[in-house]
Order: sequence, then structure tokens, then C-alpha cells
Amino acid sequence: MEPRDLSAHAVYRAGRGIEEVARELGLDPDDLVKLSSNENPFGASPKAVDAVREHADRVASYPKTSHTDLTAKIAERHGVDDEQIWLTPSGDTALDYLARAFIDPGQRVLVPKPGFAYYPMSARYHHGEVDEYRLEKDDDFAQTPETVLDAYDGHRIVYVTSPHNPTGSEMALDDVRTVAEETDDQTLVVYDEAYIHFSDSPSAVDLVEERDDVAVVRTFSKAYGLAGMRLGYAVTPETWADAYARVNTPFSVTELTCRAGLAALDDDEHVEKTVETAKWAREYMHENLDAETWESGGNFVLVEVGDASAVADAAQRRGVIVRDCSSFGLPECIRITCGTREQTRRAVETVNEVVAEVSA
Repeated sequence: MEPRDLSAHAVYRAGRGIEEVARELGLDPDDLVKLSSNENPFGASPKAVDAVREHADRVASYPKTSHTDLTAKIAERHGVDDEQIWLTPSGDTALDYLARAFIDPGQRVLVPKPGFAYYPMSARYHHGEVDEYRLEKDDDFAQTPETVLDAYDGHRIVYVTSPHNPTGSEMALDDVRTVAEETDDQTLVVYDEAYIHFSDSPSAVDLVEERDDVAVVRTFSKAYGLAGMRLGYAVTPETWADAYARVNTPFSVTELTCRAGLAALDDDEHVEKTVETAKWAREYMHENLDAETWESGGNFVLVEVGDASAVADAAQRRGVIVRDCSSFGLPECIRITCGTREQTRRAVETVNEVVAEVSA
């Protein structure tokens, strides 16, 4: 007995954890700075942590009430109906649910290259076929309607990320509208807003209200600091409510995760501190790194260092973990997550030293 042929499926290469690296290098975990996974440098929302402790005795029950309450609270924040919120265990799973609901075997999807690996992964899990549109480094990874539409050929789903991971580039809302208008009425535009809190650009939720072929994906992993809880959602047209009921895994979002999400939505202070620090860190990296960087709307900066693997390895040995972007098809670039002010200064100093040594 063997699994089906999975040879076309790429493996998601996650950023390495502090404990893993510390064990390998024989270092004290407290001496390491992890800036490789775009996590919140301040950790989880304190209100969310308190809520997890307060409701820990409820883990024996299925999350029915808390799921309903969190769905309603998110819907209220966006000014949409409850039925438009597809609550999911992570933003990745929101992508998966949309693929479950819309892709028939053999249908094609269009994904950005470079881009988040789970777009093609989720499509292939549901026997979809994958094509790519290129974001070119020579054009500063610009996201224009033409970039997408020149590669479009009746695809079932088109994925757009703004701010884009790992480059930080953004697509203007009017340009997203153009993509939706210029594609077939049976093409779904999935607009991934995982990093929207760190951008000054408007959300595309209003576009969901205008059209029946756009969905927005959000996560609690970044600004709210709940990456370890796995919580996300999609905002969709109201008419898709029945589809969500049919693709949703029973009780998919846990009781404590729902409670954490409910509390995190009220922790404006934590989000404001996180966003303010990320914007400071972006500018600090742009101004002080001895390497080319790209403007970013996310909580990270893409940096051209020559030999990304060598630089990332050398920085890691000095206690700073950054992301080698070779898996994104950018072997000359690393991605540095925005840390605290102290972490960011240390990362910049370390990367500058390493780049000088590697290129010498």
C-alpha cells in the first residue's frame, strides 16, 4: 500500500525554530533572535493569553458557542453578515477551504512566482493544475493588472497577495478590481491579506461586497501574535454560506483558539505597538543595511545579499535566524522579519558583518 503520486507537490519549508537551531549549534536559546517566520516579536496578545488561561477548563467541550461568537465579532468588524465569514484553523486552511469549494479535478489556478507555497499546494491537493505569473525583480516585484492578466487563460482561481510575501510589494485595490473585472465570471480572485495590518492600503473586503467572484483571506498569526494557535478566516459573498457548511471540518477551530481570537480582537494596544514597531524596523533596515532592499508593506524586508544560503547560515551561527529565500526562487535574497528595536539593530549589525565577510 502506497500513497498516491505526490511528486508534483512541493514541500513547505518553514523558518527554523529557536530551540532547533540552539540544539544544533550548542547555543543558549535565550541568546538567539528569530527573524525568519514573520512572527510577532512581542508575542501573543496579552489579552489572548489571559483568555486561554481563563477558559482552559473548557477544553473538554466542542467549540460551538465560541465559534459562533468569534464569527459574529469578525463579521461586525468588517461590516458584513455572519454568513460571509469562513472561520478556519489558520489562513492556510482558509485557502484550502476555498480550493475545496471551487476546484474540480483538472481545473487550473494562477499563482504568483515568487510566492507563498501553499497556493499551489492547496490546489494540487484537490487535483487542480497550477500556472504561474512572474513578479520580476528588475521591476521591483511590481504587482500590476497586466502582470496577472498577461498570464491569465480562463483559470478557475487567481491568487493575489498584498502585501506580498516575500517581497513586500502591494497591489492597489483598484488594480485588484481590474483583475476581477477582466477575468471570467467563473474565475475566483483570492486576495490574501495576511499582512494587511502593516500596510497603509485599504482592505479588499469592500470589493467582496461589490462582487461575487472575490474572497479575502486573513490571519491572526501576525499582528495579533497567535501563530501557534492557528486561526484565520475568509471573507466571502453571502451566497457561499452553504459551501462553507459543506467543506468545513467539524469543530475545526478549537475552543481555546476561539477564546484567544475573541480577546485578541479587543487588544488594540498590542496591535498598535506591533504595527508601529514593524514600520520603524522596516525603515531602519532600509537605511542601515549594507545591501539592496525593497519597499515593503509587510512586517519583513527582502534583502539582496548575493549568496543567501551562506549569509543565512553565517548569521544563524552568530545567533540571528533569518529566512533564506532560495525556496522562493530567490537564492540571492534573504527575508528579515521586523523585530523589536533591539532585535532589529542586532540583525542589521550581524547581517552587515556577514555580507562583508561572505563577499570578501
